Amino acid sequence: MTERTTGASPDSNHGRVADATRRNWVDRFAPRPARPWLRLSRADRPAGTWLLLIPCWQSLALAIAATGWRIEDLWFFLSMAIGAFLMRGAGCTWNDVTDRNFDGKVERTRSRPIPSGQVTARGALVWMVVQALLAFLILITFNPFAIALGVAALLPVAIYPFMKRVTWWPQIFLGIAFNWGALMGWAVHSHGLAPAPVLLYLAGIAWTLHYDTIYAHQDREDDALIGVRSTARLFGAATGRWLVWFAALAVAGAGGAAALALSGPALAVALAGVAAYGAHLAWQLLRLDIDDPDNCLRLFRANRDSGLILLAGFLAAGFV
Repeated sequence: MTERTTGASPDSNHGRVADATRRNWVDRFAPRPARPWLRLSRADRPAGTWLLLIPCWQSLALAIAATGWRIEDLWFFLSMAIGAFLMRGAGCTWNDVTDRNFDGKVERTRSRPIPSGQVTARGALVWMVVQALLAFLILITFNPFAIALGVAALLPVAIYPFMKRVTWWPQIFLGIAFNWGALMGWAVHSHGLAPAPVLLYLAGIAWTLHYDTIYAHQDREDDALIGVRSTARLFGAATGRWLVWFAALAVAGAGGAAALALSGPALAVALAGVAAYGAHLAWQLLRLDIDDPDNCLRLFRANRDSGLILLAGFLAAGFV
């Protein structure tokens, strides 16, 4: 998953990837030799890192609201941010290695580091391992249950890139991988799991179906030409109706998770955050134009704000 903006060829922009913003920090400030590797990690396109990190923070905040703050929670917030950056980079690198033959055929992705010749596939694999090992150094600071859970996350990350070739629902597998943090956040704080984080995880999968279906509409014509499947192609003109259901499930699941974990004033505060989250998803649906790639990109990126709104509600509940 990457971000998209209209851009020129990589040669005319000193290697800038076509779907990166023109003023991203990598192309403006990073040392030139490091840029291809940072582009491979999507460091120039941060929305995906936010969408991987936010479920971690939401779950941790909900666990804190349920049982109280601990000093180590400050480390958990920071370490999850670093870990999300590294694991998103490793996952995107793996995705680009597996998709290198597809990416060269799609206008939006042909300027990525591998198809444009900035990085070799072998070099990319080495870079993927480096990022994963750095993330592992963070993981081993957690409790044994959370470590085991984090290692298990490698399976959905590994299989996701292949799903678009065998199913019309690859966004489900993206959701399974991208929302693993909804389990991790609770686990690092509570040394186990409970129904609340599991329901939050399922709600996150529905949220991913919402935002990544919007995102996939940018590529549906190219995807049809090269045989790549997606929910955008599957739903077509009926996308809006499907997104209503996904948004409703995301909101209901988040509210249910709060109700399972909290009570009294803390629950009321958390549910206010859930309501605001639902309102933001509804705002997206009212403005969606699946035939306008720029509109789809803007609304995809807006899901960072949706997730932060829900996070704010859970954080506020922890101070009641």
